[in-house]
Amino acid sequence: MAKKHLVLVGNGMAGVRCIEEILKLGGNEEFEISIFGDEPHVNYNRIMLSAVLAGDTTVKDIELNSLEWYEENNISLYVNEKVTRVDKEKQVLYTDKGRETSYDHVILATGSNPFILPVPGADLKGVIAFRSIEDCETMIDAAKTYKKAVVIGGGLLGLEAARGLLNLGMEVDVVHLPEYLMERQLDEVASGLLRKELEQQGMNFLMSKMTTEICGTDRVEKVKFKDGTETEADLVVMAVGIKPNIAVAVESGIEVNRGIVVNDFLQTSAENIYAVGECAEHRNMVYGLVAPLWEQGKVLANHITGKHQEVGYEGSVLSTKLKVSGVNVFSAGEFLNTPESKSIRVHDEFVGVYKKVVIQDNKVIGAVLYGDTSEGTKLFNMIQSQDDISGLSSVNIIQNVGTDDAGSTTTLSDQDTVCGCNGVTKGEIVRAIKEDGLCSVNEISSCTNAGRSCGSCKPIVGEILAETIGSELASASNKETICGCTDLSHEEVVEEIRAKGLTHTREVMNVLGWKTEDGCSKCRPALNYYLGMVQPTNYQDERESRFVNERMHANIQKDGTYSVVPRMYGGVTNPADLRKIADVAEKYQVPLVKVTGGQRIDLIGVKKEDLPAVWEELGMPSGYAYGKTLRTVKTCVGESFCRFGTQDSIGLGIALEKKFERLNTPHKVKMAVSACPRNCAESGIKDVGIVGIEGAWEIHVAGNGGATLRKGDLFAKVTTTEEVIEITAAFLQYYRETARYLERTSHWVERVGLENIKEKILNDDKFRSELVERMEVTLSTLVKDPWEEIIESETLKDELFKNKRIEVLQ
Repeated sequence: MAKKHLVLVGNGMAGVRCIEEILKLGGNEEFEISIFGDEPHVNYNRIMLSAVLAGDTTVKDIELNSLEWYEENNISLYVNEKVTRVDKEKQVLYTDKGRETSYDHVILATGSNPFILPVPGADLKGVIAFRSIEDCETMIDAAKTYKKAVVIGGGLLGLEAARGLLNLGMEVDVVHLPEYLMERQLDEVASGLLRKELEQQGMNFLMSKMTTEICGTDRVEKVKFKDGTETEADLVVMAVGIKPNIAVAVESGIEVNRGIVVNDFLQTSAENIYAVGECAEHRNMVYGLVAPLWEQGKVLANHITGKHQEVGYEGSVLSTKLKVSGVNVFSAGEFLNTPESKSIRVHDEFVGVYKKVVIQDNKVIGAVLYGDTSEGTKLFNMIQSQDDISGLSSVNIIQNVGTDDAGSTTTLSDQDTVCGCNGVTKGEIVRAIKEDGLCSVNEISSCTNAGRSCGSCKPIVGEILAETIGSELASASNKETICGCTDLSHEEVVEEIRAKGLTHTREVMNVLGWKTEDGCSKCRPALNYYLGMVQPTNYQDERESRFVNERMHANIQKDGTYSVVPRMYGGVTNPADLRKIADVAEKYQVPLVKVTGGQRIDLIGVKKEDLPAVWEELGMPSGYAYGKTLRTVKTCVGESFCRFGTQDSIGLGIALEKKFERLNTPHKVKMAVSACPRNCAESGIKDVGIVGIEGAWEIHVAGNGGATLRKGDLFAKVTTTEEVIEITAAFLQYYRETARYLERTSHWVERVGLENIKEKILNDDKFRSELVERMEVTLSTLVKDPWEEIIESETLKDELFKNKRIEVLQ
């Protein structure tokens, strides 16, 4: 029987979660699935954007479903492509790229759009929302040049944006129309405590302010308010709310109100068209928190597959448990007092804890917790159950600050919800631990989805794990495993590869008891690296286990084209190479030719089908701007030309780059060589940075110039370039052998300890020599010119000419 075509419009959290639920119910057997997303990304956790902005995590880390997940589930993914209209009679949908796709069922999961205040100047440069990865990147870029930011909106999103901008070094004003912050989640007392804490962190609040105008000639310069006051601004972030994205429904003649109107089974007014998530309006309610959206997704999956007895969606009780700029807050239900309700309160100003539980008709109807949210799960379950509490004392309902059993998981029943975002109960977690042999929080999250969204319940999940299998075993088991496919840590896998002489990723998975037959997008690249690192002369690199950018030998851009970066050793080039670059740029109509921060030239906007020809005609080594390897060695002009230069920085930089190019490393590596302490090549913020001083070289390590800035540590001082190369080789080899895959040198040094690394490399001549010898063996295997490898690559040809299941690759 032919499969039905199911199309998801929107590649966001709610829609893809619904597809996950459909797949769990065997949807792959019934449906051919296509997903259209108007962003150039795979599905990611929008809740964690604030962590990306703050520098606490990366865009890669917040991906919920990797590119490989779409491939493995035979899902056709079209990113950077917007569905504009659905023809209900013909059952065809249309996109902004001219595509026409027929369907049997459509799920509209178009999410919401940020609300932009309709004031003069809202279209100036520097006025943005905070809703996407691109918004994060815009703020990060702005912070490099500008100093003053104004965030309009003192809700959760606005405060998280403000915290991130503070981390980026900007001065931040938060503008809020109401009298107190987060009025939708906190009462006035809790809000006052939060404001005091955030002011101590550096935020400045402009309360009860109505924005009337944003001023500037080309870019924003200041913000004016109704009371006649104003404040300067180089960047304005609008965080005043969201509105359902109903454009497709309106264009398609589907019933809308505030959102796309749906019934209890998420059906719209059009046959075979459903809506789920922030765009859907159910019983006059539009939900913005993830928990209701997950509930909707389960109901829709059951309905569309017909696998389970149908129970309609009846709405959700809202709760919020999160961390705002380092402060734990929780709220649920009706937390503001009315004449009919009474409340129990605990307020300890010394430790900064405030707890309030609202009771009406002998039932808990709402709660606010500030500073200590350990009882949030228990209180939320009391609100949901609506049990009579007349027989309970105040202490039974809310523990005093510092009480040992406050929030203890032993008081939770199996029916109590632990993960409010995903609706996972304690009983489901315990069953998964016992039946599937789970022994880490990450495994529990992968299996049950508990902790997969905001992550605030992970400590409780850890407690349940300890309660179920024993605290000592849980502590030992709750280590950082490579991924959910194995219980082994990075270090244990490397040791097993060495001890057992394993030579292939499949062999590793079989011998070490992988839980999944083919592994996943996290473990396959890691195993590929570890095998090559342990056995450089015997291991054949698995190109299919590398990330897509590495397989394509170019970086994907937001519009689906690619960025090509030829290598320029030490940032030095010549007229012949420049002519080749110019000729290629003209012939292939490259839209943008840009000098990079690493002193190279970037050809941005190359079409995927042109990549082999572009590399062949350039005839230059790849700069590996996409690789987990040495990216670049930045240099200043040095003693030959600069009156301040004390050393030949260009010569040493070129020698280092030629020696270590194409070396596989756990993460990208950047180097720099400066000829004097003026440090024009920015050696102090590189993985390995060399600084020339009179008659000697200083070697600095573990610097990072990214969102989380880290100054490099002085590692050694030597007198010759030969010593620089030797110590650099030993440092990089020790990093290769002991770092975890995707761990930057900055994190590795902090984990392993600088003094420990110094002791091993600088004070143990034998150990250093052995490291250098193993490095030389590895380097001796890198013989093919990289541009020849690129144009001969079967992997690249396969990527270009295989059935195009995924339209744009991440």
